[in-house]
Amino acid sequence: MVPNGLGVFYVLISVTYLFIIYSIEGKLGLTQNPNSISPTLTLAVCILFGGFMGLLDDWIDLKWRYKAFLPLIAAIPLVSLASTLQLRTAISIPLSGTIDFGVYYYFLIIPLLVTIITNTVNQLGGLNGLETVCPAIIMIGLTLISGHYAILLYAPTAVWLLLAFFNFRGKVFVGNTGSFSIGMTLAAFSIISDFKFDLVISLLPYIFNSALILLTFFFFRTKAHVSFDGKKLSSDHRRSLITLITFHRSMTERQTVLIISLLVAASTLLALLIQYST
Repeated sequence: MVPNGLGVFYVLISVTYLFIIYSIEGKLGLTQNPNSISPTLTLAVCILFGGFMGLLDDWIDLKWRYKAFLPLIAAIPLVSLASTLQLRTAISIPLSGTIDFGVYYYFLIIPLLVTIITNTVNQLGGLNGLETVCPAIIMIGLTLISGHYAILLYAPTAVWLLLAFFNFRGKVFVGNTGSFSIGMTLAAFSIISDFKFDLVISLLPYIFNSALILLTFFFFRTKAHVSFDGKKLSSDHRRSLITLITFHRSMTERQTVLIISLLVAASTLLALLIQYST
């Protein structure tokens, strides 16, 4: 039996680390004034909620129509943080300019970002290492560009990389507890550090996968399914990123995971290049 649900260790260690950082965050320049809402505690709350949501799904197998909207609750502390600290309400898009959403940023854009990002991350999984290696790549990318906020991701990234090492080898599974909490981490951190567009670019393979799954389901009422003969994966349709890669092409599980990881690495590198060039 392979241990499942070990994403709970990511949640516990990350939140403990963030509580420690909170005790010294004034010296680290993470708050603007003593009366402001703490970015560190906000991230900790979001990770806790992501873990709780994943535990619920692991325990009672929530239907998608319920868990798809649960992240909206986790957006509440982010909305409070953004409005209190008066974070930038604009999103800069290269070649298109800057779009200022004003008050709609707090009550529309943030909830949408949290919901979409968390669910797209959760949808791309099912293979050894896929749920952990790809988010680890994105976390490293965000850490490299986020300046003084990078300290918030040091321990979470280290723990997630350790889980990814064993998960890729099929020794442990992080479960929905891990996939939801890591998705919530990425969403919350991108809003706190104001690297929303960079995260969206990094998540392009995830977004493509979710769009493919949802479109085929809504229009054709069919779900993605990949066949496994004991050694290799294959599919006779293209309803997800995994089935697209293995469409009439037999590939091992590790080959499939490595290809998707390279796609995520490419999109993350693109995000870094865009950030450093602007």
